[in-house]
Amino acid sequence: QVQLVESGGGLVQAGNSLRLSCAASGRTFRSYTMAWFRQAPGKEREFVAAISWSGGRTNYIDSVKGRFTISRDNAKNTVYLQMNSLKPEDTAVYYCAATEIISTVVIVRSGYNYWGQGTQVTVSS
Repeated sequence: QVQLVESGGGLVQAGNSLRLSCAASGRTFRSYTMAWFRQAPGKEREFVAAISWSGGRTNYIDSVKGRFTISRDNAKNTVYLQMNSLKPEDTAVYYCAATEIISTVVIVRSGYNYWGQGTQVTVSS
């Protein structure tokens, strides 16, 4: 099992940047594919980005390509989401997720069985 704790959310103006962090417990962090999802008020939780166990493969939702970067540091048991050029439509609760499926970079919510508590990101116009 793995426990996930997100941090780094906050209130920023449009065009600015934030970096989210997700710290994972356990000694087998490198055995998990990691991802970020987000949920805006009244909307379904949606996939944002995912990264393979080695960091060599990533996947992004189209709306954040070129603006967001997912990365991981297996020595620190941490995954990051660097968010640049933020827009008001990026406002949501951002969740870190982990899955033991490592054969592919999973992009569907049902593929993840470990979740953090979420961190709020608010982008003002």
